[in-house]
Amino acid sequence: MAHLPINRSEMIAYGWDELDFLFISGDAYIDHPSFGCAILTRLLVDAGYRVGIIAQPDVNDPQSLQLMGRPKLGVLASSGVVDSMVNHYTAAKRKRSTDVYSPGGISGFRPDRALIRYGQMVREQFGSIPLIIGGVEAGLRRFAHYDYWSNSVRNSILQDSTADILIYGEGENTLLEIAGFLARGIPVKRLVAVKGTAVLVHQEQMPRQMADFIGRVTERFFEADPEELSKPVDLPRSGHLILLPSADQLRTNRVAYAVTSRMLERYQDPASALTFIQAHRDRYVVQNPVRPYLTTSDLDHVYGLPYERSEHPVYAKKGGVPAIETVRFSITAHRGCYGGCSFCAIGHHMGRIVRARSDQSILAEAERISQMPDFKGIITDVGGPTANFHAPACEKQSNGAVCHERACLHPSPCKQLSVDHQAYFKLLDQIRALPGIRKVFISSGIRYDIFMADPQAERYLETLCRYHISGQLKIAPEHISPSVLKAMGKPGVETYNHFSERYRLTNERLKRRQFLVPYLISGHPGSTLDDAIELALFLKREKRVPEQVQDFYPTPGTLSTAMYYTGLDPFTLNPVHIPDEREKRLQRALLQPTLNKNRPLVIQALQTAGRTDLIGRGPDALIPDTNIMKRRR
Repeated sequence: MAHLPINRSEMIAYGWDELDFLFISGDAYIDHPSFGCAILTRLLVDAGYRVGIIAQPDVNDPQSLQLMGRPKLGVLASSGVVDSMVNHYTAAKRKRSTDVYSPGGISGFRPDRALIRYGQMVREQFGSIPLIIGGVEAGLRRFAHYDYWSNSVRNSILQDSTADILIYGEGENTLLEIAGFLARGIPVKRLVAVKGTAVLVHQEQMPRQMADFIGRVTERFFEADPEELSKPVDLPRSGHLILLPSADQLRTNRVAYAVTSRMLERYQDPASALTFIQAHRDRYVVQNPVRPYLTTSDLDHVYGLPYERSEHPVYAKKGGVPAIETVRFSITAHRGCYGGCSFCAIGHHMGRIVRARSDQSILAEAERISQMPDFKGIITDVGGPTANFHAPACEKQSNGAVCHERACLHPSPCKQLSVDHQAYFKLLDQIRALPGIRKVFISSGIRYDIFMADPQAERYLETLCRYHISGQLKIAPEHISPSVLKAMGKPGVETYNHFSERYRLTNERLKRRQFLVPYLISGHPGSTLDDAIELALFLKREKRVPEQVQDFYPTPGTLSTAMYYTGLDPFTLNPVHIPDEREKRLQRALLQPTLNKNRPLVIQALQTAGRTDLIGRGPDALIPDTNIMKRRR
């Protein structure tokens, strides 16, 4: 068989008269290991379960989930690889007209807050059937969270979606364990202590030790002065149980929100084995400890499953699904990221510990790709969240633990950091040597500060430029102002300048015309107009005109979003400058001052900052004087 069934006729072709699980996806169905829906459904089928997929169900059809009947064991739901609100709206809250995860790239095939709507549909059409949610939208909204689009602190998505269980992080083994319990007839309401899950329960549904803990501390804790929550150790704790500030507290006290964000950022690793509890009025969100990560052999098994590496044929007449084109011939080599960027939720979602597949598994996947009929000899990417993070950051992480009181790279790289690109580049060499493979590119980007910290950096930089760049290399300096970079958790501009110069010289020596594509963020917490002007001047001196600038987007689950909502640094509780909407527009325009549409905003920004000296003909002028332009005409 090819793709898994999406309707009854395909289900019957599999020889199934009933499904065990129905998987609802907010994305179109693409059977490729870059998509969680494909991984989890293939894994369940491999384990002997019968699984069907309904992708982007019609929310207005009262029978849209019943195409293959009522599943025997339960319903699984994910909004897709991107939060549905991020998928639908720009940072300026404008509706997007395109959606690369939908047929023909057209927006509108999934609802806003998709998981909530899907949960309602499941209850309307299947009643009290076990409902398990997962993916980015679920995982990053598992606790009460600031929601940018409503400008409010919303409850856990467990409450709004009416789901029984939320799987967060790396979900493969967690889902298999839950499936096993359900197959043995254990009621879903009893599955309140599975690692890697969060549940919403009343106190009497909790294990006795947890219920006793809640009973002892709740009254004292909720009557305490919220300002006393300035340190993680102040949170009520009993062994591995920690009581977070309640959802209501997060709505009224921003210190409590900042401290909660700090705790959740630093203590999301299997070795800490912590259980977090958060009150939602008369119920409690209980996040069970992080499940041990998949081993190398586990990852090899997951990525060795029989994926079609294509969208379902039903989309052919609709123009296909654009998202597959960027990943069809790519390889996921590892998971996890210890980069610690404040605006990124990867560490919170998938963990700080990098775990890699075996070379044999990756080479076998490359060989399978090389046999695909439409393969042209180019592997488009071999990487992960950060391509050159191919091994744990240090010996401690190799043993499954992380430091809770500091980050790996910020404010400076840890002295215990292990920097060695040998294994990764050896792997790339092996892939490139396979028959039928002409080129192996790195498209997922590299962390240049770690790259340049390698004693063999010059050697690997030459290899990178000679073999693994398709004309452009993506890197992410994000900004150049020290105060902004501190808030972002990024290295200083000196490191970027050093890498940029070495990259230029290496390409000159190799006689290659290859460019850097720096990603920049405007309007990030901590960034003032002066900081934005400093970045604009830097770009002018570097003769760079960024094609794209990302205005800061406060998405659930990140430290930067906590800063945006609270106006505080979660670790120091010091005030952080938060640009308002007007200032965000001005900062963004400053990074592309030559665009006609930005001209009035740039003038406003420079006038507001008292930098009218940058209007005119001077060497640092960001924009010509409008009177000068009139005289020229």
